[in-house]
Amino acid sequence: MAAEGGAAPAVALSSGHRMPAVGLGVWRMEKPDIRGLIHSALRIGYRHLDCAADYQNEAEVGDALAEAFQTGLVKREDLFITTKLWNSDHGHVVEACKDSLKKLQLDYLDLYLVHFPVATRHTGVGTTSSALGDDGVLDIDTTISLETTWHAMEELVSMGLVRSIGISNYDIFLTRDCLAYAKIKPAVNQIETHPYFQRDSLVKFCQKHGICVTAHTPLGGSTANTEWFGSVSCLDDPVIKSLAEKYGKTPAQLVLRWGLQRNTVVIPKTSKVERLQENFEVFNFDISGEDMEKIKAIDRNYRTNQPAKFWGIDLYA
Repeated sequence: MAAEGGAAPAVALSSGHRMPAVGLGVWRMEKPDIRGLIHSALRIGYRHLDCAADYQNEAEVGDALAEAFQTGLVKREDLFITTKLWNSDHGHVVEACKDSLKKLQLDYLDLYLVHFPVATRHTGVGTTSSALGDDGVLDIDTTISLETTWHAMEELVSMGLVRSIGISNYDIFLTRDCLAYAKIKPAVNQIETHPYFQRDSLVKFCQKHGICVTAHTPLGGSTANTEWFGSVSCLDDPVIKSLAEKYGKTPAQLVLRWGLQRNTVVIPKTSKVERLQENFEVFNFDISGEDMEKIKAIDRNYRTNQPAKFWGIDLYA
C-alpha cells in the first residue's frame, strides 16, 4: 500500500464509494486549535476527517473546511467527511443529520455512523449530554430499536444527505443483526482495535461480509487515551518498540502500519502538528509476515475505551 500524489490510498466501500485508509480523528481537539490542525493536515495530504456530534466541535471543523474550500486549499469532492449520530438522537435521525450538516457547512456527508448501539432519552437535537436516570445509570430509551434507527439512517441515503452509512462500536452479534434487517448494508463498522485489543474475530466477520473496519483507537492507550481512561499503552510494549527500531519507524508508525496491513482504516488523533506528519508516513514500508505474527501474539484483550466510567453501565458486558 503506497500513497500516491501525497494522498493516502483509498479502500472501496460496499456503497460504491472510496474512503482514504488514513484519516484524522478530531475527538478532543481544542476548539482554538482546530483550524490550524485541519489546514496543516490537508497540506500534508489528509483527505479523511472523522467527526461526531458528541465531540462538540463540528462548528469549528465546519469553519476550517469552509476556509479551506474558499482559499482553494482543497475541493469538497476530494474530501471524505464522517460524522456520527449521538445516542439521544436515535429517534430524530434526519434532524440530527441536518444539524451536523449545518454545523459542518456541508451539503452532504460521505459517511454517517450510529455512534453507539444504544438509544437514550432525547435531550434536544444536537445536544449530546448523556442523560442519567435517578439511579445514576444511563437513561436508555426502550421504545427505539436499533432496527428502527437503521431504517432511518437508510432514508438519509435516499434523501441525498449521506453517501454511505455505517455503525460504530457494534459487536459481532449486533453487526449480524444489522446485516439481517438492513436494506442498505452498513459500509463501515468503526471499532476500537489495536495490538492490545485486536478483536480478530470481529474484524474478520465484518470483512467477510463486506463491512470495512475502521479503527477509532488505532494506537491503543496512546497519550490522549492514557490521560482520559488511565490505560496501559501498547506503544510502550517491548515487542512494538523493538520492531519499530528494526524498521526505522516510531512505535506509532509501526502500529498504524500493522492496522493498515490488517486491511483496516486507521484514524489516529493528535493535537500536535508534528504528529500529523508522523502518523501519515506509514506507506513506505511493509511489516513482514513473521513480524505481523509477533504483534498478533501480544494481544491482551485490553479495551481502553470505557464509557461505563461515565454512564454507569457497561455496553460491552
